[in-house]
Amino acid sequence: MPVWDDLVGQERVQTQLAAAARDADALVTAVTDRTAPPAASKMTHAWLFTGPPGSGRSTAARAFAAALQCTSPDRALGGEPGCGFCDGCHTTVIGTHSDVEIVRTDLLSIGVKETRDLVRRAQLSPAVGRWQVIVLEDADRLTEGAGNVLLKAVEEPAPRTVWLLCAPSLEDVLPTIRSRCRHLTLRTPPVDAVAEVLVRRDGIEPAVAAAAARATQGHIGRARRLATDEAARSRRATVLKLPLRVDDVGGCLKAAQELVDAAAEDAKQVAEEVDTKETEELRAALGGAGAGSRMPRGTAGVMKELEDRQKRRRTRTQRDSLDLALTDLTGFYRDVLALQLGSSVAIANEEIRPDLDRIARASGPERTLRRIEAIIACRDALDRNVAPLLAVEAMTMSLRAG
Repeated sequence: MPVWDDLVGQERVQTQLAAAARDADALVTAVTDRTAPPAASKMTHAWLFTGPPGSGRSTAARAFAAALQCTSPDRALGGEPGCGFCDGCHTTVIGTHSDVEIVRTDLLSIGVKETRDLVRRAQLSPAVGRWQVIVLEDADRLTEGAGNVLLKAVEEPAPRTVWLLCAPSLEDVLPTIRSRCRHLTLRTPPVDAVAEVLVRRDGIEPAVAAAAARATQGHIGRARRLATDEAARSRRATVLKLPLRVDDVGGCLKAAQELVDAAAEDAKQVAEEVDTKETEELRAALGGAGAGSRMPRGTAGVMKELEDRQKRRRTRTQRDSLDLALTDLTGFYRDVLALQLGSSVAIANEEIRPDLDRIARASGPERTLRRIEAIIACRDALDRNVAPLLAVEAMTMSLRAG
């Protein structure tokens, strides 16, 4: 299966990346054979992939990385790089290629230390592959200091190093960095295309795939999770009941508390699955005899660093869970607004049509817009590190007041 097959609904971007991969292959071949490089190349050393959540930014970057490392003999016969079968493609896709570094974070930010380590790696020549590729999936989480460290590497790249940066929008990346990258904008995939890939790739029943794709409005990752995870469907159903529970102050405060508690429970589950294993592995590596035993002298700082990292990850997980709930809530009021305006757009939450009709009849478009603005204000408050319960309580009170 070609590496581009998982890039859903992005034909224009795929065409551009495939052309760049062909020129990249020609550049490496010219160096190897000591021949003249192509006169005009579509390949460059730094790329910036932007697009809304679920558009497939990281998928596009990974597919491009695989195409750059493709070693299929068909290339010499005019075939497209990115066959999906050769060792270069396969190891890149599964994340084991020695010359492809995939960087993502489960923390709130990427700091200077981590970025310096990446820059040092980027100066190396490829060990076994055709290019040294750094895929930074969360470029929007770089601190200002980390961004300045990265800028130097992007300005003066090593000859066969490629930076692939991913972010929701251009505004999420330092102007000095984005001005040195070739920019590709991805769109939200069509609902039908997402449903088709869920059926083809994940073996999901067509009706379930269609419902998940419609509910998430083309967000590939969320659609897959919704189609395969009963707990995710249950949490979403609970969130979509919130607009029916904010008739009075008590209902608003209770709904807010339950929403925050659910997000905290998600973070706790992740911690239980990951933190214990991480801690045990580090203790063993440092020479600890087992859980509860005394650690060797001089290792307390390392253990404290791990605990701090785990604490930051729990905070990030709780924020992400809350943000997902707020996205679902926005979708609810988007459907209400469509009904109030008599729009022909498809209703995302068709399974709760009676609830949508009830809210739509009880208010007007102006009130619905104010409610959507309240949800956006809550998300902004969470980004500014406002206490989650305080931010969500303010939102639920605004949903009541309209």
